[in-house]
Amino acid sequence: MSRTVQITVDAADPRALSTFWRDVLGYEHPAPPGVELPAGADPLAAWDEFLARAGVPEEQRNTRSAIEDPAGEGPRVFFQQVPEGKTAKNRVHLDVRVAPGLQGEERMAALEAESARLLALGATRLARFEPEPPLGFGHIVMADPEGNEFCLD
Repeated sequence: MSRTVQITVDAADPRALSTFWRDVLGYEHPAPPGVELPAGADPLAAWDEFLARAGVPEEQRNTRSAIEDPAGEGPRVFFQQVPEGKTAKNRVHLDVRVAPGLQGEERMAALEAESARLLALGATRLARFEPEPPLGFGHIVMADPEGNEFCLD
């Protein structure tokens, strides 16, 4: 039997970090359980209303957030608030596949364009690795707004 996975990310500010990753991946915030959102409605506002009706104290409403692939193909990403900050390099990280199949200058140009877009969203650029044939195709290492490393591949 195969399994599906959910990626869970520890965060200081789950809502802000989920919004960053939503924009990186082209994902969306799901509606609260049992809530049908009209077209164009803000799912985060719907969550605020849902949690208020459920009696969740305001200071606990940003303890978790999630994003989902609108096509239903990619894994769900769940963000949970933790009291401690990031202290070391990630043991697991995401590779954002920007340029599969591209090589050389064309590949690096695609990675640079995506790097610029993500910098505008709040990412930090950490390093660029040049192509080293036959196995190294080149990539860019970045960090999200809370310092979690990821690669543009």
